[in-house]
Amino acid sequence: MKIPDSLNLNGILPHAQQHGYGVAAFSARYLACIRPVMEAAQEQRSPVIIEISQRELGWFQVTPLEFRNALAQVVEDLNVTVPFCLHLDHSWDLQVIQSAIDAGFNSVMIDASAQPFEENVRLTRQVVEMARPEGVSVEAELGKLTTTDRMESENDEEMYTDPLEAGHFVAETGCDALAVSIGTAHGVYPVKNPKIDFERLRLIRAQVGSLPIVLHGGSGLPAETVHQAMQIPGGGTTKMNIATDLEVALLTAMGGLPRMTSAELDSVDPVLKARGLKAVKDTATDKILHFVRSGNRAWDTH
Repeated sequence: MKIPDSLNLNGILPHAQQHGYGVAAFSARYLACIRPVMEAAQEQRSPVIIEISQRELGWFQVTPLEFRNALAQVVEDLNVTVPFCLHLDHSWDLQVIQSAIDAGFNSVMIDASAQPFEENVRLTRQVVEMARPEGVSVEAELGKLTTTDRMESENDEEMYTDPLEAGHFVAETGCDALAVSIGTAHGVYPVKNPKIDFERLRLIRAQVGSLPIVLHGGSGLPAETVHQAMQIPGGGTTKMNIATDLEVALLTAMGGLPRMTSAELDSVDPVLKARGLKAVKDTATDKILHFVRSGNRAWDTH
């Protein structure tokens, strides 16, 4: 069952696109991190997307239902009134996607970008058919997003999203949002400002009409780069994924502890844990205000 007053991407992203701001999609990863992220969104009157990926469900040993229930408890405790969405990030296993839909997620992402174009289309269309009757939005990906330790190789552009393919892909799949590859990467960037192909982003926008465009790899990306991506004529990127920055803030504030499971975090010394969760809230607040500029953009959902 969906969390009361929660929205899918179609209920959140068009407003951002029309008004020139972005919506941060925070991968909370650890269940305990959901609360400080939602506190930041509520205090700054910002719409927000809370998400977790298939790989993260495994890393942190959390089920989709546990993640959904943790968010539902936070929403109730904080009396959340800002628009929010519960989203399954990068996933490729249809059973995992179905389990998220069954658990009450508002939105799912099918990442078949490693497959040939036609197979990506087929799988994405299949997920759209699974999700749409349940009112669940579908994000897809075209082009291949690398990791930051493999950035800026001579073959980078071969992995970028082809604008013409993007137009055909959207028309053939009926997806609700498209993640594109234009130079960002997962992880922490080894260079201060990675090269982003803004002209390619403009061409993609021209091909996909008003469909929301998603930019993954937001951790460590300079704010001015994000602002430029959001300001593409016709509406630039409106969903910005942020994951690594939150976890780095958490673990660094706790004295450089190594990655652990979600349950293991609950057994950390309470003083250390509180320090880490404050760092998560501070980071989320900074991203909301200075990165995607979504502060005071919320409208009440109650």
